[in-house]
Amino acid sequence: MEGDARFDPAMIGELEDAASTGSLFVSTLSLWEVAALESLGRVRFAVPVDAWFEEALGVPGLNLLDVDSRTAAESARLPGAFAGDPVDRLLVAAARTHGGRIYTADDRILAYGRAGYVDAVAIATGAGSA
Repeated sequence: MEGDARFDPAMIGELEDAASTGSLFVSTLSLWEVAALESLGRVRFAVPVDAWFEEALGVPGLNLLDVDSRTAAESARLPGAFAGDPVDRLLVAAARTHGGRIYTADDRILAYGRAGYVDAVAIATGAGSA
C-alpha cells in the first residue's frame, strides 16, 4: 500500500500504528475471498495466491483472525437491517465482537457503519466495490 495514491495516508498511518502494537488483524475469510477472486480471474498475482498469502502475512504485527463461536453467533443476530452475504455478515460480526474497525470498499458494510452498527472506514479502490 505504501506509495499507492488510492489509499489515504492517514488510513495507512492507522494501519501501520495498529501493526506496530500487534493489533492489526486480517480475517481468514478475507483470505478466502481473495483466493476466490483469483480463481475467477478477477485479481492476478505474479506468484501463486498461497505464496502471496505467505508473504503478505509475514508483515510484522499482522495477525490472522479466525471465526470463533462468538462471531458466528453474532453474525446470525446482527442488529438493524444488514442484507450482506454470509461472509460479509461474518466479517461485520468479527469487527463488532472483537471491538475492531473494518476497512472496506463494500457499500453495504459502509452504510451499516454509518447507521452506527459497526466501525467501518471506506478504503479507496481503483475498481469500485467488490
